[in-house]
Amino acid sequence: MKLSTVKGKNKKNQPEVIKDTETKSIMTVLEVAGISGDALVSTAMELYVPHPGVENRDIAEQVFKRELEHALSDANLCILLYAGVLLEKEGEKGELPGMSRETFAKDLTFLIVDEVLGMSIAKYISGDKGIFEYVRFDKLKPGILSKLGPFLDDVIAGLVGGVSANMYSRGKNDGRVKAGKERGTCIKGINTDGGKPEVPRTEKKKTLPRKVKRGFAG
Repeated sequence: MKLSTVKGKNKKNQPEVIKDTETKSIMTVLEVAGISGDALVSTAMELYVPHPGVENRDIAEQVFKRELEHALSDANLCILLYAGVLLEKEGEKGELPGMSRETFAKDLTFLIVDEVLGMSIAKYISGDKGIFEYVRFDKLKPGILSKLGPFLDDVIAGLVGGVSANMYSRGKNDGRVKAGKERGTCIKGINTDGGKPEVPRTEKKKTLPRKVKRGFAG
């Protein structure tokens, strides 16, 4: 939830319509840094595993592209990615505070701010599950990740990991059940909420024990 949507936190003089058609595209920024959209997709697909909703690679690619486009429509995420690009440039020039160019190039173990940024990006996109995907991509470094510098590899791992997590959780139906089916209902033995199929049970008629007339002697 954004602070702007919380009661009492609305900023004054906010326009009803924002004209931002002339803004800089983050994909243009990434392409200048040598990271194309195709590279992002192929990197994600290197660690792809079949999953309900993304049963094969072709479907997975389409869903990943959809989720990537959706994620990059958020200005806050774009600025986080842009921050990583700028930090990479400053590190290469030796302009980062408290860090020389040589130290930056070696990506020493005490440098963890790049991973903090990567995890923040992944979590911003898809919550805690995005962090698990980020760790997977950061550790194995498939595709373009193996060619990027100390900041960019983590930033892009966060982007790809977060988007991948949404790809798996939302799938080709964008996380929605088909029209006419309500979530949590059982239709012909298929449970639409993703649980185990429900098997219709036949109710057995309860029979009460008969009273037996007995004599005084029992």
